[in-house]
Amino acid sequence: MAHFYLTPPGTRLISGSTVVLSGDEARHAAKAARLRVGEKVFLGDGQGTIAQAEAVGVSADEVSLVVLSAQTTPPLEPALWLVQSLAKSGRDEQAIEQATEVGVTGIIPFAASRSVVSWEGKKRETGVSRWQRIVTEATKQSIQPHVPTVRDRHSIEQLAQLCSEMGVLVLDHRAEEGLFDVSLDITRPVAVVVGPEGGLSEAEIDTLVAAGATRVKLGPGVLRTSSAGPVALSLLHQRLGHW
Repeated sequence: MAHFYLTPPGTRLISGSTVVLSGDEARHAAKAARLRVGEKVFLGDGQGTIAQAEAVGVSADEVSLVVLSAQTTPPLEPALWLVQSLAKSGRDEQAIEQATEVGVTGIIPFAASRSVVSWEGKKRETGVSRWQRIVTEATKQSIQPHVPTVRDRHSIEQLAQLCSEMGVLVLDHRAEEGLFDVSLDITRPVAVVVGPEGGLSEAEIDTLVAAGATRVKLGPGVLRTSSAGPVALSLLHQRLGHW
């Protein structure tokens, strides 16, 4: 398995340049991965550029590498967002991890009426921070060029407002049309809304549809909240020609 490390903010990955890793990235490379001088790894800036680099200096707290080559991948067009309802038993975290591995522009946590957890008070800020760490680690594991952005937790009213800036697809197994049947406005970002284990309420779906969202189904069955989003994103990648 190739090792992939994210560079400090502002780092320019240019062939021939030297990059220095410190902190957690350096400690992981030196201690966990046992990186040695002369070995090659991948570096990424989280904003589209991935480089192959060779280690030229390794210590417990600092790793120096020389960039051998670099390639920049443009952002997804249209951008793909996952609106993931908060769910119990870590299924929401599993969903955003797999969505990152598949390829997603950003994640929006949603406190649905049937969500067992809601991220009230301080849990709202810590929840967003935790999700950002999860997608960052998933980016490194899957060697994705872009680290997804995790927005603040949204309410149903905020999701309705989202329909003015994105084409919103609400996953609902009772919908008449499938993901390949509905029309897509590719001039705007596309957001997929996934309900919690109990699904979205009719009132929530009606609110989103009234704001311009479209109900879609993935197939004849019902997927868990942990898998529905990644599956939908995979199908969208195929339909939009990303893959």
